[in-house]
Amino acid sequence: MAITKQTPLALDPARMPRHVAIIMDGNGRWAQKRALPRTAGHKAGAETFRRIATCCKNLGLEYLTVYAFSTENWKRSEDEVSTIMRLFETYLHEAIDTMERDHIRLKILGEQARISPELRRLIAKTDEISAHYDGFQANVCINYGGRDEIVRAAKKFAALCMEGSVTPEELTEGLFSGLLDTAGIPDPELIIRPSGEIRTSNFLLWQSAYAEYYFTDVLWPDFDEEELKRAILSYQGRNRRFGGVK
Repeated sequence: MAITKQTPLALDPARMPRHVAIIMDGNGRWAQKRALPRTAGHKAGAETFRRIATCCKNLGLEYLTVYAFSTENWKRSEDEVSTIMRLFETYLHEAIDTMERDHIRLKILGEQARISPELRRLIAKTDEISAHYDGFQANVCINYGGRDEIVRAAKKFAALCMEGSVTPEELTEGLFSGLLDTAGIPDPELIIRPSGEIRTSNFLLWQSAYAEYYFTDVLWPDFDEEELKRAILSYQGRNRRFGGVK
């Protein structure tokens, strides 16, 4: 089903995805179009994430996962990386103040060894608060890469084999999924990529096996509730067969 600006955005409550994932792309181009530094785009993108997370919760989704900083993003300028990391710290401070009030869970996915001790402390605090609640959960991928996640999970399984907890023959898809950063989180049914790029960019490689993709030219800072609804409406118009026939 082709979704246009004129398409009525009446969503079917019975066919809502449980888990939506978004590649937050286009911050730098948004800023450059306005003759602003790229860091201004990341600040605008952080505000968009806040709005979209609230929208997902209000729509009744259970999980939102966003790709905030990849294992490859360290190649960017020191100033840009520092700004992004400060934004993460600011957001987590704010989240800690509101999570208990709003009963929102927050989980950070990715390899933490390279990020600052302060950021790791804030992540531990959000994990502690999240453990007390059920309901909507936002997952933020920081220093995350799909291949890196799979390699880290394989190393965990190898360690279990070496200590005698399991044998190689016992490996199943379910066991392996439990060793990933997303353990306990259902796979996303819908993955959205703004900004006009049409590629997965190393995002949730294992978990996206049966995800529906939605691509849009809208840059992430301009992505709003209407764009989210268009993506979900497109998802609702698709025939999900999982290799079978309907």
